[in-house]
Amino acid sequence: MASKGPAAGEGTGKDSGSGDGSAPRSGSGDIQRTIELLWDTGRRPSRGPRPALTLDRIVEAAVRIADAEGLDAVSMRRLSTELGTGTMSLYRYIPGKAELLDLMLDRVQTPADEPEAFDGGWREAVRLGAHEQLALYGRHPWLLLVNQARPVLGPGTIGSLERMFGRIRPMGLRDPELLSVIMLVDGYVTGVARSHVHAVEAEQRTGLTDADFWQAQEPQLTKAMMSGRYPQMASLSEDTFGPDFDHFTFGLERILDGLELLVSARSSGTTGAGPAGPVGSVGSAG
Repeated sequence: MASKGPAAGEGTGKDSGSGDGSAPRSGSGDIQRTIELLWDTGRRPSRGPRPALTLDRIVEAAVRIADAEGLDAVSMRRLSTELGTGTMSLYRYIPGKAELLDLMLDRVQTPADEPEAFDGGWREAVRLGAHEQLALYGRHPWLLLVNQARPVLGPGTIGSLERMFGRIRPMGLRDPELLSVIMLVDGYVTGVARSHVHAVEAEQRTGLTDADFWQAQEPQLTKAMMSGRYPQMASLSEDTFGPDFDHFTFGLERILDGLELLVSARSSGTTGAGPAGPVGSVGSAG
């Protein structure tokens, strides 16, 4: 998603990717301007008619396009068509695609209203957070394509972290450990979601369903299993690779079981953990 400059209708001098085929990146635009836009701290005109176009409308339209057609479909020119305005008009509100991406990321990660305090216990809190994140990737699969090693934190992302820290505070762990819990679950959910998205994309790209794909390999795989060279694989039950087993829930519950051992050890006065290592990104996935 390299920028080509306003004259080309594609962005400013900085882009949301590297221009070399690598993943689009958060935090790759004008950071100070992005912060102003995220937190609404920029200067506003005090006079004149109310503009027909707003930053909210631009961001909402960009998210809508990305959800329907993928992140590559989002361009300043496409947005101008979607919003019924001139391309150059967009630059009165946002410098370019890099800053727009950061606003999109923060918008989709804004948590829904929680009318009352969560009291389901820390284990249910982690479970709920994992399912909420999986649903987020289902609604916005393009999130998985963004390198968020350097997220620009806005009210949406901060609000999401605020909620999660509040929900898991009863674990009784140190703050860096609570952050590590969030990162652990984030990494697990992201991996599962990415595998699902890749499977969907493969079917769309090739026209082959999963069933067709594996059926094409069945004759050779049957011969391999009968050769005696792979006794462990040949002895697996017929339902091993079937669709009925819930791998996501199984893995998540094992993570929760491990965390429960730690929480129990802490509550009983034993250490239950080694020294913490370096802390990575607190943004969503990528």
